[in-house]
Amino acid sequence: MVVWWFVTCKMDQKADLEVRKKDRYKKIAGWLLIDLAVASIIFALLLYKPSRYGLPVAKPASDPPGRVHPYLTHLSSELYNAAQRGKPFELVVVEEGINETIGRSKWPKESEGVMFSAPVVFFVPESIVLMGTADIKGAEFVVTIVLEPRVDQQGLLNLQVAKVKIGAMNITPLAKIIAKQMYQHRLATEPIAKEDLRTKIAGSLLSDEPFEAVFKVDDKKVRVEKVTVTQGKLILHLVPA
Repeated sequence: MVVWWFVTCKMDQKADLEVRKKDRYKKIAGWLLIDLAVASIIFALLLYKPSRYGLPVAKPASDPPGRVHPYLTHLSSELYNAAQRGKPFELVVVEEGINETIGRSKWPKESEGVMFSAPVVFFVPESIVLMGTADIKGAEFVVTIVLEPRVDQQGLLNLQVAKVKIGAMNITPLAKIIAKQMYQHRLATEPIAKEDLRTKIAGSLLSDEPFEAVFKVDDKKVRVEKVTVTQGKLILHLVPA
């Protein structure tokens, strides 16, 4: 009788062990399926291509080296003539002209092992949308950066980065942290003219630092007093500095 009871207990224990093993395998399989589903969703979000972008094909540069694109020449002429009058004026930049200028540059361009191509700019109410394709070891992702240019009460301009997306995934907080670290590292390790307008623009974009947007036009100085973005247009309100 004792032997029978002992054998029975052993069989029950073995059966319980088998049941626990099966339950554990089911849980592991369930978690693996969940991880796979999450990874698939993330990958799908990263590979998403916004319909607005439509993967425009950048035209190869056809202008001789050193030649300024006609649209930039047109803008420069308007800026110069208006600045010489010494009165407040508006400089209107149209989306089509900027995209044509960008498209005539040589693409793709490489940076830190990433190939960038097919850039395009959209002017939408209150925002500037920059989009382009990033190729990382054969995988192509559409990167979207949304800028909201603002002039504060002190008259300082800030080109605030409102959103950064890869595909449909919002990575704004992470992108801002990385961009700020890169900018500060460059300031600490490389000789950079901090008063140069390009440095100030970089500081605004990468480190959210507002700056006094004053620049020289021949023998005159002008300041950006206000920035207005409408559908298809960027309007700079400029005053003598």
